[in-house]
Order: sequence, then C-alpha cells, then structure tokens
Amino acid sequence: MTPAAQVSAAIEILAELAERRRPAADAIKDWGLSHRFAGSKDRAAISSLVFDALRKRASAAFLMGSETPRAIVVGALREARGLGAEDIAALFTGEGHAPAPLTAQERERLATATLEGAPAHIRGDYPEWLAERFAAAFGDAAAEEGRALAERAPVDLRANILKASREDAIRRLAHLTPEPTPLSPLGLRIAPTAKGRGPALTAEPAYVKGLVEPQDEGSQLAALLCAAEPGEQVLDLCAGGGGKTLALAGQTHNRGQIYAYDDDGRRLAPIYARLERAGARNVQVRSPRGQADVLADLEGRCGLVLIDAPCTGTGTWRRHPDAKWRLAPGALEQRLAEQRELLDKAPRFVKAGGRIVYVTCSLLLDENEDQIARFLAEHADFSAVPAAEAAAKAGLPELARFGSTHGAGFRLTPRTAGTDGFYVCVSRRG
Repeated sequence: MTPAAQVSAAIEILAELAERRRPAADAIKDWGLSHRFAGSKDRAAISSLVFDALRKRASAAFLMGSETPRAIVVGALREARGLGAEDIAALFTGEGHAPAPLTAQERERLATATLEGAPAHIRGDYPEWLAERFAAAFGDAAAEEGRALAERAPVDLRANILKASREDAIRRLAHLTPEPTPLSPLGLRIAPTAKGRGPALTAEPAYVKGLVEPQDEGSQLAALLCAAEPGEQVLDLCAGGGGKTLALAGQTHNRGQIYAYDDDGRRLAPIYARLERAGARNVQVRSPRGQADVLADLEGRCGLVLIDAPCTGTGTWRRHPDAKWRLAPGALEQRLAEQRELLDKAPRFVKAGGRIVYVTCSLLLDENEDQIARFLAEHADFSAVPAAEAAAKAGLPELARFGSTHGAGFRLTPRTAGTDGFYVCVSRRG
C-alpha cells in the first residue's frame, strides 16, 4: 500500500470508531481481516496513524474546524507527525486509493490555524467533561499535562531480579538499545520508533526465559513503594494478570508468601504462565469460588495488602489513546464505588503495624486523594505514611519530590516523572 492509501484506511477506521464505541485495536484488527491484501507493515503503519489521530483528536479537530474523521487525520498529520501543508497535500491527491484532494479551506487552515486561545481541554487533548477535574488536579498546567499524556510512550521493561540484574538484562537486549530508567532501579527503557512501533518482545530470549517483564516505570515504582520484605505475608487484592504480583515476588526473593486474588477469576488467567516464566515460587493464587470466603484464613495476618484498584485509567492514555474518548461519566462513578468497597474490605486482612498500599493509574482527585481522605476519616486506626518516609523505606528517597500537594500519597505523571500516570498511597495500621 502507498502512504496515501494508508491514510485512506486510517480515515475509514476512524469513521467506524465514530459510529461504534469500541477499542481501536479491535476496529483495526477487523479492518485487516477484511482487507487481507494489506501486509503486516501496512497494518502497523495504519495502526500508528489511527492512534496518533486519537492522541490529537481534539486539537486536530479544532485546527481544522471540523470533527470529521478526515479533518482529524489531516490535523493529526500536522500536530502529531509535524508534516507541512505541502507534504500533507501530497497524500491527498485523489489518485488511486488516496483521499480526495485538500479543499481550499483545508489548505488555509493548515497554513494559518493555531491553538492560541483554545480551551485547556483542546490544547491538552482530553474530553471536555474532564476539564474541571483536570483543572482541580493540575491547575494552570492542565493543558501541559494533557499534552504529555498525548505523546507516544516508550517500551518499559522490569528486570526480574529472581533471574537477572538490570545490567545483565541490558546486555541481553543490547540490540534493542535499552537505557536504564531514571527512577526505577530495575527498569529498562526502549524509545519508540519514528513510526511508533515497538520491538517484538515475545520473540526475545530474554523475555521467553523470564529475565524481563513489560511494566511501565510508574508501575514499577508503585510496586517498589510497597517495600515488601522477604518473609512477609502479602495479599495482592486485585492481582489481575499479575504484573505487580511478579514484582513483589522479586522484592521478597521468593521468601514469605504472596497471595494473588481477584474477584474476577478470568482476569487471573494469565498469571500462571507468567509466574512459571518468572520463577516466582512464593505466590499462591486464590481464585474466587462461588460464595466461599477463599481469603478467610488471611484475616489479621498480612503485613501488606496491595490494592491495585480498578480505575478510569486516565494515566495510561499514552498507551491507550482511544480510551480517553470512550470514557464516560458513568464509568467514573462505577470505579469510585469499586474503590470504596476495596478500601473498606482491605483492613480485615491487615495485622497491627501492617500497611495498605493503594494504587491507581488515574490522575483524578476523585479516585486518589479524595478516596484516601474518606478512608482515613472512616478508619481511625490507619494513618497515611508521609511521602518522604515511604520513599525512604523503599530505598528511593528521591521519590519524595513526587509527594502529592492535594493530600496523602505520591503523584507520577508523564510530564513530571516521564512515567505513565500513577497515584500511590501507603497507609499504616496503628
């Protein structure tokens, strides 16, 4: 396929997404199945363009004065790809499978339109209904934070210290030119390519043998702030696929016991293969069994309960740019209720002097500082551990600078930390 034909395909996929609220990856896959002449490189190029257009959807539409899929792609070619008007016009010739030529109005807007005077949610490319919440969280920096969330994310890996040091992992993956992450002592970072394609990680021997695991640096830091100790009893209350469970197994050096639970047993399905590949031997998976209380024996026994809470995922928009446009107010209300339930459930398992670590990949106060403030007000036997103390306990005192200015806990964002967006709060009993 020619680059112009790839642009036409991206417009077609965006039109389909405008009609149906669904993950972009599903729409792209379906397009590929119905257009089998498109090779793997074509599909990758089309996917990259679709996601770039979704990253810049609001600003691109504003610049072009239209919210049509065509206008969004044209605007994104300027905003996300940095193409000039003539380079864009060369892709819109109307010849063969190319889109129709640019109109006079489109050419004029490409040449003259700017984001000057646009509202923060336009400049930051996030939904208008979240504008007040972003302003509450970030003040005058809301648009800048949004722009950082609209950039491509690197590929972050965590060295599995049960099998290899970070230095060894870097040597094993030298052909991918990884760099040490600046904040996590276990992280490796592979920069995104110009076309946004990442490495075929599952084909790498270092991955197959369990030396590394994909994990954003922010997620690595969240696990490190748990400060899990060898011999400790740990409950991962929302283990899902096991990303943080694996990190905790490394921290405890396979000593003690980690209980991986999720109230939806289907989410636990990937954890078994990942545990085997990582060589994690101190993890016991507790799947739900009807009405049975499968965690009853853990009551009052755990030194650490991790709540990797379900959330809106606003901090992960670099990796899932379509999610921000599918997010609806009703989803936020549902997540808030789930978070409250988990926070109220966790104390049952915490022993005296033990701690709850609450983590979200959200940037909204509602899901973070506000939830913790409510929890602490209703559970007088718990108190928030100050950021400086929690960072020092984790052996990462430099993380204290990410202490939240809105209340207890830490805030990590792409703009301030170079990670996905995360909130982490450590609360201690007694």
